[in-house]
Amino acid sequence: MDESRDMFGDTPPWDTGSGQPDGDAGPSAAELEAAGQSSLFGGPAPAAAPSRVAESPTSVDPTPPATSAPAQPYRVLARKYRPQTFAELIGQEAMVRTLANAIKRDRLAHAFLMTGVRGVGKTSTARLIAKALNCIGTDGKGGPTIDPCGQCELCTAIAEGRHIDVIEMDAASHTGVDDVREIIEAVRYAAVSARYKIYIIDEVHMLSRNAFNALLKTLEEPPAHVKFLFATTEVDKLPVTVLSRCQRFDLRRIPSPLLAEHFAHVCRSEGVSAEDEALAMVAAAAEGSVRDGLSILDQAIAHADLDGEGLVQAARVRDMLGLADKSAQRSLLDAVLQGDGPGLLERVAQQFALGVEPIALVRGVMNLVHRITVAQVSGNAADAPSAEEREAIEAWAKALAAGQLHRLWQLLLKGHEEVKSAPDPLIAAQMALLRVMHAADLPDPGMLARKLEEIASRPALAAPSGESGAAPASLQPAMAWEPLVELVEREIGLGMATTMRLQVRVVELGHGILRFAQPPGFNEDIAGMLKSALAKATGAPWQVERCAEGGAPTLEEQKDAHKAAAGEARRRAPIVAAALAAFPEAELIEPDDRQAASGGGFRNWRR
Repeated sequence: MDESRDMFGDTPPWDTGSGQPDGDAGPSAAELEAAGQSSLFGGPAPAAAPSRVAESPTSVDPTPPATSAPAQPYRVLARKYRPQTFAELIGQEAMVRTLANAIKRDRLAHAFLMTGVRGVGKTSTARLIAKALNCIGTDGKGGPTIDPCGQCELCTAIAEGRHIDVIEMDAASHTGVDDVREIIEAVRYAAVSARYKIYIIDEVHMLSRNAFNALLKTLEEPPAHVKFLFATTEVDKLPVTVLSRCQRFDLRRIPSPLLAEHFAHVCRSEGVSAEDEALAMVAAAAEGSVRDGLSILDQAIAHADLDGEGLVQAARVRDMLGLADKSAQRSLLDAVLQGDGPGLLERVAQQFALGVEPIALVRGVMNLVHRITVAQVSGNAADAPSAEEREAIEAWAKALAAGQLHRLWQLLLKGHEEVKSAPDPLIAAQMALLRVMHAADLPDPGMLARKLEEIASRPALAAPSGESGAAPASLQPAMAWEPLVELVEREIGLGMATTMRLQVRVVELGHGILRFAQPPGFNEDIAGMLKSALAKATGAPWQVERCAEGGAPTLEEQKDAHKAAAGEARRRAPIVAAALAAFPEAELIEPDDRQAASGGGFRNWRR
């Protein structure tokens, strides 16, 4: 035993009596747990115990020199600023209020469904609900609360994703019945240390139909200690049987001004300076998603640090996001509206050379027209990412009429379909934009109707009667008469318009004055009918006088004359003339409009 004492010392290692030298006590339980946590999760190494080797004059201090803790890897802003309390969850006040009231009244549902676009906080909200339901407070006696302390062991473990009673499952990679069967088997057992056993299933719409069916019974009548929290971006893919068993919360897109304010707070916390316009661009590019916006902001901060200035500038953000193409779209639309054909083709060629697809080019102009229309209705272009674009959109909204914008949209929509299906998209895009350019300044139908009324109300010279009673071709009073007849047809009806076409030979047509004659065979005086119809159609009094003779041919007579001239032109055609010369008894049969309209064909074509 003496040799054993010489080898191991006078005191056994398990003996903690007074024989142990001062300061030579073994590590405590807390130090051992800290060492285990450090080996698993990383962290500073525990302090080394004093050496048991007796010092000698020539010995070297065995204590290793103190080393600095290794630097933690950089965490992106989207993870670093994930909300840890409901107060930090921006833009979802209605949901927070509903949850707070449910907790206060002890009316907690057994299943919650969070839906919305990416990056608005669905999974973060599920974790916050898990903390709110399981928080015990700093004194260990608290109950469910909408303001979890964030300091108790349960809150800390849930925030770090390591609590045994809060199970997170990604349904995108666990889609089958076997994965759901594990949940069904586990819900029978009570929570280990928390108040509730909570299952957070992300992207729940990815579960298979059989998996949903297997979960239905447990989801409808779970044990009292179990809560289900579902998150999805495609709620329409969930079965109705699942939706009816959940309390649904639709998380809204975050408005751009609120996003810009949040990004400004993040920049202040990071010690980064940023221009307000740059943050507005980032917020607009995020499209209501906080995560997308923080990722873009992370990139913008790194981009700003390239030259050492450390300032997030609007010009740099514009270049980084490719917003320079917006100015090219505005330039292209300006060429369309100005009727600059060569400039339009040049701009299309430049964008195509830069790699912009023709379909994307047309889509960009469509988006610009839509924003101009919205700005015209609302009075401002609040969603514009830059001041320059805002001024351009508001100027167009004031300069263009609503009819022009709607016609532009219809033409661009038709062009978009053509470009999508064309064998050569570039040529189709050029032709579509040129068609839009030529139609951009055409009047809308309402304006055209007003012009016709204006033409009809203009005074005209009297048509002198000659030997044949027809007006000279240079005067043509019926040129203003036809639009007036069309106006009567729209306002009064087809019957009165037909009478005017058949029986009115215009002698004089002026502002509120009509002198007319009737063709042979029409003896009924229609002056009173004409006076009443014209007054009702135009909203002004008319003086109508019937003459015995003279006047230009009626509209129907002009139509018959045109038809006769067309028939004569057909007879003079070389092939028809040759056929008639070869067959002297042949007859050229003209189509009968009345028979064609009633389903007939040519008159006596079998004869």
